[in-house]
Amino acid sequence: MNTEITEQVKKLLASPQKIVVVGHKNPDGDAIGSCLGLSFFLNRLGHKADVIMPNDFPEFLKWLPGCDDIIIHDKDTDKSIETINNANLIFTLDFNALNRAGNMEQFLEDCDAKFVMIDHHQEPDDYAIITYSDVSMSSTCEMVYHFIDAMDELGALCLEVSTHLYTGIMTDTGSFRFPSTTAKTHRVIAHLIEVGANNSQIHENIYDVNSPDRMKLLGVALNNLNIMPEYNTAYITLSQKELDKHNFKKGDTEGFVNYALSIKGVKFAIIFIENKQDNIIKMSLRSKGDFSVNTLAREHYNGGGHTNAAGGRSTLSLSKTISEFISILPKYKNDLTDAS
Repeated sequence: MNTEITEQVKKLLASPQKIVVVGHKNPDGDAIGSCLGLSFFLNRLGHKADVIMPNDFPEFLKWLPGCDDIIIHDKDTDKSIETINNANLIFTLDFNALNRAGNMEQFLEDCDAKFVMIDHHQEPDDYAIITYSDVSMSSTCEMVYHFIDAMDELGALCLEVSTHLYTGIMTDTGSFRFPSTTAKTHRVIAHLIEVGANNSQIHENIYDVNSPDRMKLLGVALNNLNIMPEYNTAYITLSQKELDKHNFKKGDTEGFVNYALSIKGVKFAIIFIENKQDNIIKMSLRSKGDFSVNTLAREHYNGGGHTNAAGGRSTLSLSKTISEFISILPKYKNDLTDAS
């Protein structure tokens, strides 16, 4: 975070503020961790900071300190709107376009609060008066750490904040395996452990809580795996019927796409998940090397994200979505076969 942004933020926070911290729709570990971590930090500085999420989040994150105080907009819309309208300042974390806030978008656009964005995704919108954007960062949680550092407040880190930030960095880096994990990331992680983050317990709380239904659903997903060696590509499908049969809960398909990407020779992997309630096909895209799934998701699937990790959606049926996907692959054949 550069000096100019730091000074602007310090001026905004020079006196106690009513603050709302917002994450994106279908929040993941980085969204929940960064929002809770920043809110705990701001409250320790004497501000009144509330966290609002557009909708609910997976059970494997609900052990995090402060989770019970998160306002879920879709469940408590009146309280959410009132809190937004009473805010002087709104931090948006882990997203950079207000449409990523789902049903909250209009209320955020209509409010009088000033906006601060902290995010590591590509091509940010310009709704914020202060934008701290860095696509090279491993996670928004790592950015929150550097935000706290720039404010000269690392001494305000505590067990709770270190736990929040560690969780988000760990989950968004695939347990520190993705290319965005740098030496700087590991130095941040080391400090968070020194402050109190229990790394082994956090890992267990996130990854060792699988239900039998989720493990059986993973078996279905792997059985539905298709490999297209001519494109160094693999894809997985999950129908609504298959999800229902295994008592699907939010977060159950987290990480499934990485099994497809782990296959030798595969450089691009995608999972198609049918969602009858929203009448869409949800997609998670992953890649290795220089092949940009962010570009592909933006061009074809109303999505985006990072070079090697992105999301998207289709309003076609599952079968038509897959057929369309197969039809566009030849356009990317050279990139996929040449990708390093």
